[in-house]
Amino acid sequence: MTTAPTTTARTPWLGRDDTPRAADRAVPRRVEYHRVFAGEKRRILRGILAIVLLAAGLIGFAVGLRDVADFIDAEYLGRDGYTPVNFAAAMLGLGLLIPWSMVIQRVLYGVRAPSLHSVAQRFRFGMLGRGLLVLAPLWALTVTLALTGPVERIAWTTIDLVAYLLIIVLLVPLAAAAEEYAYRGLMFRVIAGWTRNPTVGLVLGVVVTSVVFAVSHGTLDPYFLTWYVVLGACLAILVWRTGGIELAVLLHAVLNTLALLGALVLHADIPTLINARPETQGSPVVLIPAAVIIVITAGVWASTRRSGAVTSA
Repeated sequence: MTTAPTTTARTPWLGRDDTPRAADRAVPRRVEYHRVFAGEKRRILRGILAIVLLAAGLIGFAVGLRDVADFIDAEYLGRDGYTPVNFAAAMLGLGLLIPWSMVIQRVLYGVRAPSLHSVAQRFRFGMLGRGLLVLAPLWALTVTLALTGPVERIAWTTIDLVAYLLIIVLLVPLAAAAEEYAYRGLMFRVIAGWTRNPTVGLVLGVVVTSVVFAVSHGTLDPYFLTWYVVLGACLAILVWRTGGIELAVLLHAVLNTLALLGALVLHADIPTLINARPETQGSPVVLIPAAVIIVITAGVWASTRRSGAVTSA
């Protein structure tokens, strides 16, 4: 008896090495990424607990590491306010959401940690490499052009410039990846598993995670809210279509890293930009990256239109 080919083998975005390990059967067969937690029981209360634990980790890691950063600044560096140490602590706090999301998934749903990477149950570096070659150039150009607006410049010390440069290069991509594992990974799976209908679960997961993602950035400006909702929705769709977190991590990391590097090159007031986000006023220019991410998402969708969304083997 012949075996039907898997969706993975027929998807342009995936290579031959992207099938799951035979020894790891924690993820049900023929299941899309967002439906891994779905079953006969909706387990809504368990899902709410997972989201509460995720939020507790987000707040707890941030507050705990901020206190450590303040102590280091006050006791050893003689500084106060928002310093590079505070910035590093904030990025590390977000980075801890990756293992925390995996722990929540394992404890509450019994699903092994590697499945949070993808339906292949590992991080697919081949997928990441193809994204770097095909999608990253257009996205990087868009982010760079968005930096051409007016910028309020301040005086920087050499030490602070070097410190921020190292943190942006080393920790900002980690923080961006952590947001993907939290929102487009764990939360997406939790909410999409609350319905028995896969399509309804998909729509519910995309909408809810995108709105929560937008609100969590602490702004009510309509332009920025629209931008964050569109970004979150597009990244969730990419996760669904490709069966993993890799492209979402790539695009989010490129966005945050290049934006902060550009601000650093222009000697912008990064601490004020970060802390004054609720008061920031947007403009129609903010919607340009939103349009580009929609085009990128449509392109990936078109490339998988015959095979459909990637599922576990």
